Amino acid sequence: MTALMFVAGLVALVFGANALVHGASKLALSFSISPLVVGLTVVAFGTSAPEMAVSTGAVLSGQNDVAVGNVVGSNIFNVLFILGMSAVILPLSVHTQVIRQEIPIMLGGAVLLMLLGIDGSIDWYEGALLLGLLVLYTIFLIVQSRSQAGGAASADYDEEIKPAGKGQWDSHWFVQLLLIAVGLGLLVTGSDWLVDSAVTFAKSLGVSDLIIGLTIVAAGTSLPEVAASVTAAIKGERDMAVGNVVGSCVFNTLGCVGLGAIVSGTAGLSLAPSLVNFDLWVMLAAFLACLPVFLSGREIARWEGFVFLAYYVVYVAYLILAAQSHSALPAFSSIMFSFVLPLTVVTLIVAMLGKPKPS
Repeated sequence: MTALMFVAGLVALVFGANALVHGASKLALSFSISPLVVGLTVVAFGTSAPEMAVSTGAVLSGQNDVAVGNVVGSNIFNVLFILGMSAVILPLSVHTQVIRQEIPIMLGGAVLLMLLGIDGSIDWYEGALLLGLLVLYTIFLIVQSRSQAGGAASADYDEEIKPAGKGQWDSHWFVQLLLIAVGLGLLVTGSDWLVDSAVTFAKSLGVSDLIIGLTIVAAGTSLPEVAASVTAAIKGERDMAVGNVVGSCVFNTLGCVGLGAIVSGTAGLSLAPSLVNFDLWVMLAAFLACLPVFLSGREIARWEGFVFLAYYVVYVAYLILAAQSHSALPAFSSIMFSFVLPLTVVTLIVAMLGKPKPS
């Protein structure tokens, strides 16, 4: 029964996110917001709605480790697994705006979260700060879009989501609002089922709520991002694949944690010591790893995608070994820190210097 509830929760999240993104994208374009901003905000935020629903539901259920672990785990999954998988399918080009503007904002949000959580908790007013910054970021993107004469750079994406004509089934604003309402309803229901079943799994297997949040729940709630980015890569819409991941990470860091801290009230959103001392640093390292990769010719090569995927597998393996206090953990850690990590850094630097400069 628990497994059935878990699967049903994931299905509800995926269908809910798809309905929400579809309806919100159509509605946003009806109000003349550029496709580029729709991609960075509505689509990226919509695919991250499961993370917000799960994190908020977990806080209300008293499962703070699942709430924060889901956000951090989703960000790590987004960068290492989704970008890696998308790049393996097709080398990804990176828009200049993503490098100059979105990546610094993503890194800044991660650093701010680490500073706020260094004492082991995120207070409600700190959550309000994070959520307020997300609102300002969204307003900034909309204003920036309206000040530019654009839309041409996202013509391919425009064709995907813009109504083709008045006779199209989803061209009416009422249908668009209905899609949004149905999507939100499925997200809330799916998040409840997912959190309840994940906690049951954790207790039956003797695994902590934090590990479940960092792995199973994080990967499950990131399925909409997987679908969006991988589909974009297959269709050759490589810029959208990168933008969706970066926008989702910003939303997770500022929006999900911010709302979770506000909902927690005066008690604050507590952070597990292992999260503060290890997992947040892994998230920051994953974000920083994007810089040399993105800057080296503004492209994520296929082999770099394999490296990202490999590191996600290593991260999950470390979590499992650590949770079981396995005897292989010291040797595993020693090999990673003494050999694999330095070798990867040197390889990335050499590759970056050897790539042609972007024109």
